[in-house]
Amino acid sequence: MLLEVIATSIDDVRRAVSGGADRIELCTGLKEGGMTPSLGLIEAAVQASSVPLHVLIRPHSLSYFYEEDDIRVMIRDIRHAKLAGAAGIVIGALTRENRVDEKTLRILLDEAGGLNVTFHRAFDEARDLDEALEALLAFPQVSRILTSGGKPSILEAIGTIAELQRKTRGTAITILAGAGLTVPGYSEFVRRTSVTEVHFGRGVRVNSSTEGPVDPELVRTVKGYEPT
Repeated sequence: MLLEVIATSIDDVRRAVSGGADRIELCTGLKEGGMTPSLGLIEAAVQASSVPLHVLIRPHSLSYFYEEDDIRVMIRDIRHAKLAGAAGIVIGALTRENRVDEKTLRILLDEAGGLNVTFHRAFDEARDLDEALEALLAFPQVSRILTSGGKPSILEAIGTIAELQRKTRGTAITILAGAGLTVPGYSEFVRRTSVTEVHFGRGVRVNSSTEGPVDPELVRTVKGYEPT
């Protein structure tokens, strides 16, 4: 099981790594669903992390539809993340009709080059998850989809996640299950969905709060569970 933990500070990075996190997603604005961190934070976080660090590329929290100016900013942010030594990026874009914006995605992937790429929870806002999955399968650079199965909490979408896991088996895309996942509900969720990668935010933070720091003990608890 691969465990990805959200970090919004250098302290978060150190705490997550000490607890056994396998990968870090770096962002700011956790209350707003996450936005692109500053270049200074990216550089410092890469230096502080002994595990792969992926940078969220999201210029604002207004929507997942991006105008030309937004796309130009995202291209610059990808370039900065790459130069700072990030292992990957977390991106996503939808059209006004809530379909995967393949044109914008292609532009961002061209800039990403050899970076590892996750398509983020814009996927959950798509008008049709099966349609969105088919669109993303056409992009070999996309390694995984971060999804809650189209629900506010992933624990409400166990059946959908299990189906997405089945549909992506044998493809280049891995389902990264996240949003609303809790430590108490973790083992049952994994057993019923057979996912191989999970993503924790508030679930491994002190008091389950966006304002609390990452709790290394909670990270260790998740890492200590062995699915049967």
